[in-house]
Amino acid sequence: MSKPKKPKGRLVSGWLILDKPVDFGSTEAVSKIKWLFNAQKAGHAGTLDPLASGMLPIALGDATKTVPYVMDGRKIYEFAVTWGEERSTDDLEGEVTATSDKRPAEQAIRDLLPSYTGTITQVPPQFSAIKIAGERAYDLARDGETVEIPSREVEIFRLTLLGATADKAHFEVECGKGTYVRALARDFGRELGCYGHISELRRTFVAPFAEDRMVPLADLVALEKIEDRDERLAALDEYLIDTAEALSNLPHLPVTDDQAHRLKMGNPVILRGRDAPVAETEAYATARGKLIAIGEIGQGEFRPKRVFG
Repeated sequence: MSKPKKPKGRLVSGWLILDKPVDFGSTEAVSKIKWLFNAQKAGHAGTLDPLASGMLPIALGDATKTVPYVMDGRKIYEFAVTWGEERSTDDLEGEVTATSDKRPAEQAIRDLLPSYTGTITQVPPQFSAIKIAGERAYDLARDGETVEIPSREVEIFRLTLLGATADKAHFEVECGKGTYVRALARDFGRELGCYGHISELRRTFVAPFAEDRMVPLADLVALEKIEDRDERLAALDEYLIDTAEALSNLPHLPVTDDQAHRLKMGNPVILRGRDAPVAETEAYATARGKLIAIGEIGQGEFRPKRVFG
């Protein structure tokens, strides 16, 4: 019997908060970071279109186990809508599908925003990752098919007009999981009777990571000039954020070394003391500041669901 292949790369773990440049795909960015860090595993928390820039949280190693918790977090985007054209992709990449000579007054734009705040119903763009009969909508759209995509509810926590000229308006939006900013631009244009599409898009926040944690790709690429491999990797690792920071929105449970050993074996630990948490659907446990497990608290014990090396 042949031996299983040893995974390539280092057992490095943590989050890198990349400032993705324009014209660079999310998958391409993850591959580049994985290669730079010589990591065994890598994944990202929320795709950014090639024409979009900004925050792309990338998980390396064990941190990939925490990707769903970041995917569910709030996001903030700054974006510009250019009026007068609707496009097939709802951004600059697509073909023009409708035009108008009308341009909205600034007050008309402001009056529109309250109806797009709170829980709203939104139809995702034709060019989106939504699955229709088992196929991605963007694959069907590229084949020339126009499909009916079901509407869904999304949460808009804050929507602000930052400025406006005759042909373009700039906005900032804080939204929940699954919101398509391109669909907002499309719907704004239709409701204002002038059509519109995204011409600039930048993500500045993905909970719980703040804008000041972003690292420009150019800063990382510049380290390739360091010839000594260990020195180069050590310099790159300085940019990594501890895996546990992705879980800061969950309850935190410090445990002892003995309890940590039990959790790593997949066994529950008993919680004692009047300050012990009673019940939590999810919480994370650390020992000596190191992430040990994500699990559930109930009936006086912490039961691990995912453990970390």
